[in-house]
Amino acid sequence: MNTMDRREVNEAINAADEAIEHLKRARQCLNSAGNWGIVDLLGGNVLTGFLKHSKMNNAEREIDEARWALQKFSKELRDVDGASSIHINDFLTFADFFWDGFVADVLVQSKISNAKKQCDEAIMRVQQIREELRRM
Repeated sequence: MNTMDRREVNEAINAADEAIEHLKRARQCLNSAGNWGIVDLLGGNVLTGFLKHSKMNNAEREIDEARWALQKFSKELRDVDGASSIHINDFLTFADFFWDGFVADVLVQSKISNAKKQCDEAIMRVQQIREELRRM
C-alpha cells in the first residue's frame, strides 16, 4: 500500500472513530433518558419529566453530530479502494422521526428503546468497517 492509500485509510479510520464516539454518547444519553422515563411512568413529577427531556435533547444533539460524522466517514470511504460502502440515508433514519409527536410517556419509552437499539447497530456496523480498514 502506497503512502497516499495509507493516508486515505487513516482518514477513514479517524472518521469512523469520530462517528462511533458520537453514537456512543447518543446511546448514553438515550439510556439516561430511558431511565428518567421509567421514573416518570412510575409517578414522577415535573422535575423528572424535565430531566428526561433534557437527556433526550442531549441525545438529539449527539445524533445530529453522529449523522455529520457518518457522512464524513462515508466520504472518506469513497476515497479508499476496496472499502465497504456505507449508506447514510438509511443508516440513521431514526434520527429523523425519533423526536416527532411524542404523545404519551409509554410511546416515549418505546421510541427511546428503539433508538438505543439503532445506535447499537450503527456502532457495530461502523466498527466492522473500521476493522476492515485496519486490516488493509
